[in-house]
Amino acid sequence: MTRWVRVWDPLVRIGHWLLVAGVVAAWVTRHSTSSWHERLGYLVLGIVALRIVWGWTGSTYARFASFVSSPSGTFNYARQLIARSEPRHVGHNPLGGWMIVALLLTITAVCVTGWLYTTDRFWGVEWVETTHSMLTDLLMILVGLHLCGVLYSTYRHRENLIASMLHGRKREID
Repeated sequence: MTRWVRVWDPLVRIGHWLLVAGVVAAWVTRHSTSSWHERLGYLVLGIVALRIVWGWTGSTYARFASFVSSPSGTFNYARQLIARSEPRHVGHNPLGGWMIVALLLTITAVCVTGWLYTTDRFWGVEWVETTHSMLTDLLMILVGLHLCGVLYSTYRHRENLIASMLHGRKREID
């Protein structure tokens, strides 16, 4: 009989899907003349700030300490992945953990450069707009890689990671 572990707490799951919705909506409204794009940026930054706080104070699997691996541990996992002998993890695997860090940092940088562009000092400054745009492109690449990793792990370990981000449970390690 399959035994389940509650991995993703409600704050992680709701925050994840609000972040997905906020980033998608901000991307869709990026050329809009309304204030929605800016408002969505503030919302997204707030969600990221909450997730960062939760990464230090939250439940076991939400904490950075449980999923940010050392460089040597991450490279070892990558070698195992290439050899198709990587172990299954209940929480994030080492590459997935670093992807979460990269996503949170990139989203923060996108939001900060977007905010800078609204200030008197940086309004119309080309490098701020260019940096904001380039960071957004980087974010889309990271999101694509994140989705590829989720789909690969779902297939490889026969575990629907999208469903687990909805109900919060994953199979226990054998």
